[in-house]
Amino acid sequence: MKSVMIVFNQANTERVEYMLDKLEIRGFTFWENVQGRGTVDGDPHRGTHTWPELNNAVLCVVDDEKVEPLLTTVRKLDLRNKEVGVKAFVWAIEQMV
Repeated sequence: MKSVMIVFNQANTERVEYMLDKLEIRGFTFWENVQGRGTVDGDPHRGTHTWPELNNAVLCVVDDEKVEPLLTTVRKLDLRNKEVGVKAFVWAIEQMV
């Protein structure tokens, strides 16, 4: 099992939810109004007058075979509009109860 965290501009919320539905990833945890800045060339997303945009984040735990299709879909979404931005991070799940 793997944990996949997807951080994305709020403008992509419906697209990310649709992506999870199409990939039959039912369980997830969702955070709204996540602040941050991209590591390479991303603008800050702080919800302020100067940097008004905000992100959301989704964390889901999936079987190993769903990781690559999920990452492929995230890459495609990111390529649609690089300025809006979406990133995914993967961790191994040691145990789950």
